[in-house]
Amino acid sequence: MLSSNFNSHIRKVLDCPIKKVEPLSGGDISNAYCIYTQTHRFFCKVNDSDTALDMFYTEKAGLECIQHTKTIRVPEILGCGKYEGYSFLLMEFIEPKNPDPKDMETFGHQLAEMHSYVGQESFGWKMDNYIGTLPQSNKTYTDWSQFYIRERLLPQLKMARDEKLLSSEEIPSINRMESVCQMHFPKTIPSLLHGDLWGGNYLIGVQGDPYLIDPSVYFGDAEVDLAMTRLFGGFSSRFYDAYSEQIPIKALEKERVGIYQLYYLLVHLNLFGKSYYPSVSRLLKTYFGQR
Repeated sequence: MLSSNFNSHIRKVLDCPIKKVEPLSGGDISNAYCIYTQTHRFFCKVNDSDTALDMFYTEKAGLECIQHTKTIRVPEILGCGKYEGYSFLLMEFIEPKNPDPKDMETFGHQLAEMHSYVGQESFGWKMDNYIGTLPQSNKTYTDWSQFYIRERLLPQLKMARDEKLLSSEEIPSINRMESVCQMHFPKTIPSLLHGDLWGGNYLIGVQGDPYLIDPSVYFGDAEVDLAMTRLFGGFSSRFYDAYSEQIPIKALEKERVGIYQLYYLLVHLNLFGKSYYPSVSRLLKTYFGQR
């Protein structure tokens, strides 16, 4: 539980008395708490790692970037900082419900609207951030293939090699990756991406409003978000049908989905170990094996 001193600090941030604090389950990276006041509930993430404050600041910036598009909701941020060695991110508490078909239709429409937001002309973002606890570089490029290879695949491949999760022989050359990516990737404009859009990173509020949480934002090919939604499930056919009403899903999207999922599987390999090796190995051979 949070210390009395920490609770007092959060009370000052909220500028109102706290009635009680309850721990919440489900957080893999940070401890999570529901903070009750007389009239409201708030959600607070707490973490004492060396990188936690930077992680929370970039998460806050990502949520604010999504909010700026006025397309899909995010929790309101109430505070972000550090106290007594613990970093925290304080935001409104979203009461979730199980989504119905209409909710998923709304979600699909709103995600397409976010992907249609014109925010910058290059791929990448104004700052680096994190995917899980791993650093995610967002240097800007005008060429999508170059960005995806050098800012997404290569850092994770090198990390996996250094941790002996992949051998040097399994890592394709830059020339091979450039050839394959240029062949598979369509001409695309930079879309604002959530960046880590699996089923645990969205909520449907009790009024039916979709919310995005825990983003790893940058500007890239919109199909990256769609590929992540297909990796672990949790998104209905109504979601995809609604999305494609506004952004028609390209004919060859299914041929690219694996190469975009490769990034996320490499992240999981580096975070959680060898259980993800078979999937990574299969995709490396499928896309980059010598022909």
